[in-house]
Amino acid sequence: MRVAVDAMGGDNAPAVEVEGAVAASRQFAIPIVLVGDEERLRQELERLGGTGLDITIHHASEVVGMHDSASDAVRKKRNSSVRLAFDLVKDGQACAAVSAGNSGATMAAGMFVLKRINGIERPAIAQIFPTLQGKTLVLDVGGNVDCKASHLVQFAIMGQVYAKHAMGITNPRIGLLSNGEEDSKGNELTRETNAILRQTSLNYAGYVEGRDIFKGTVEVVVCDGFVGNVVLKLSEGLAEATGTMLKREIMGDMVAKMGYLFMRGAFNRFKKTVDYSEYGGAPLIGINGVGMICHGGSNAKAIMNAIRFAHDYATSGVTQRIAEKLSENYTALLPRNGGAGASSSLQ
Repeated sequence: MRVAVDAMGGDNAPAVEVEGAVAASRQFAIPIVLVGDEERLRQELERLGGTGLDITIHHASEVVGMHDSASDAVRKKRNSSVRLAFDLVKDGQACAAVSAGNSGATMAAGMFVLKRINGIERPAIAQIFPTLQGKTLVLDVGGNVDCKASHLVQFAIMGQVYAKHAMGITNPRIGLLSNGEEDSKGNELTRETNAILRQTSLNYAGYVEGRDIFKGTVEVVVCDGFVGNVVLKLSEGLAEATGTMLKREIMGDMVAKMGYLFMRGAFNRFKKTVDYSEYGGAPLIGINGVGMICHGGSNAKAIMNAIRFAHDYATSGVTQRIAEKLSENYTALLPRNGGAGASSSLQ
């Protein structure tokens, strides 16, 4: 169960990727293959004292840049580190691929090399958010900016399976992100999707609003990639701004500084809860294999956790379970009353 890491994709590659891989190997005993410039990777491994760990190197002569076209990068740069990482998964030499590089190229590589699960029209990028109740999975957070109702329904199915088998939630509730809880709210896409989901056997709770994500009202939130990416970036910015504002207030007042000494443990726990590096990356759900997309500016801790989550995802069997769910003659998509309304919308 070796995890393939695109070691050349991130903003600070390959130093951060190699450091994260070394940490994952040491802490979790996960076997890893680093994909990239062999000489540079060996130098980094030696510098970090990781030569004795179960980490191998697979040479890649090309790198996909952040400004490269996703499709061209996958088709024309066949020896790129991201493409070869997914090739290793396809060939059975790795159980998952992790990349902090060009997210579009990573998604394209996953789809082009591993293909989609039969019945899935669009794979989705999912992200776990911390909430007052635990954790909530939001998808899609950037893979598909233009969606149809059938795509959102499939996101709901994939999210339900992932939340159950990868996050350990017995019967995850699913919500559709909208601008209000009433059925009359939303736009044409959300209203059509809402009507279909209400007829399915999924544990569908109806519309949810943005504030419900962090309340933990539901365990799975479905939206198109345009809206989801705005939610993701807004959340990251808010967490960073909140930390900066708190630090500014504390440093500007002597009483606050004294109070911080007593509250330091609570602040550290809060910081850990909202720190994106604790979650590592976002799984690409809907492909025939496991792909993990990381933030371009990921630090070593984020890479380490992405490797851990990718390994856990691969061992959870989620991919196969999604395929089984969809192969049941679309049972989960059919109306409970046996009518043809929902199924005909998904043809």
